[in-house]
Amino acid sequence: MTIAQKTPLKRDAIFRIASQTKAITSMGVLMLFEEGKFLLDDPISKYIPSFKTMTVLDKFTEKDTTFTTVPVKREITIRQLLTHTSGIGYPGIGSKEANAIYAKYQIPSGIGTPNANLADAVDRLAKLPLMSQPGDRWMYSLSIDVLGRLIEVASGQTLDQFLRARLFEPLGMNDTFFYLPAAKHSRLTTLYTEHPETKKPVLYPAQGGMNPNYPNQPGTFYAGGAGLSSTLLDYAIFLQMVMNGGEYNGKRVLSPATIRMALANQIGDLSLGNNKFGLGFSLNSAKSAARLPVSEGAFDWGGYFGTTYWGDPEQGIVALIYTQKVPNSFGDLGDKFKVLVYSAITELR
Repeated sequence: MTIAQKTPLKRDAIFRIASQTKAITSMGVLMLFEEGKFLLDDPISKYIPSFKTMTVLDKFTEKDTTFTTVPVKREITIRQLLTHTSGIGYPGIGSKEANAIYAKYQIPSGIGTPNANLADAVDRLAKLPLMSQPGDRWMYSLSIDVLGRLIEVASGQTLDQFLRARLFEPLGMNDTFFYLPAAKHSRLTTLYTEHPETKKPVLYPAQGGMNPNYPNQPGTFYAGGAGLSSTLLDYAIFLQMVMNGGEYNGKRVLSPATIRMALANQIGDLSLGNNKFGLGFSLNSAKSAARLPVSEGAFDWGGYFGTTYWGDPEQGIVALIYTQKVPNSFGDLGDKFKVLVYSAITELR
């Protein structure tokens, strides 16, 4: 839990899971899809009108962050938001153009802005140019934050209320929150960074307006792409629900057919590295399965602060490995963990 005090890590330690929030929000979208609230190929502007008139970045001047635009060829769909093919970028960790433009117009990343307003942030994002034409390329994005707002519009609840009532409470995910209750504050793990020369872990400083203990702050900004904190057990329950075709411990939240669709390639000939992408998850391809022993069709993702997971339906494996350190020089930790897990299998299913 803490290096200086040598406090042992507890089984119920709470981690900042950052972008692992995305898969949870994506499953929330699919729950409303099952209820007929919308179809995945509907334009998002049907539900969030600010997206009706979009533009695409044409020329960008780095010196003064000015830019020109061209019209979009087609509207952004809900499916494109789920698959990061909407053309939206990411602040801070995106392209230099996205980083500069989003910083200039104060678009939040979803972490460290507890008093921001989701509806306002999404509407302001809609006024800025896309980084590519919708559907043309896979690009990691704020798309899932937009979908968090879609959930609010379609359900009439805040994203926090919806996820708690429809996912967390039914599945028994009792330690998953946007902002931790006071009684759980002491269970939050310590966040570290690395000394630039020695690479030894040092406490992550408050920077860029972000308090490293942001989960222990009160807040009202529910970022569907980055805002949650959780335990290893809670997230394993969520992954097991997906592995079980939408059910866990007698509680069904999604149909097997919808889960099958979520774990199918949704981006066609587009790719992210060797992998494809479904609805909320990266999908292991044949090329990926040839590089490491994880099965083709396994689903995965991770979070900015050093958390990662995968589910392997073929071998019946849910696996998670969490750290809380950024940047982290042990970039191959996840792959080495996969090798160790699969080397323990003596008979394939």
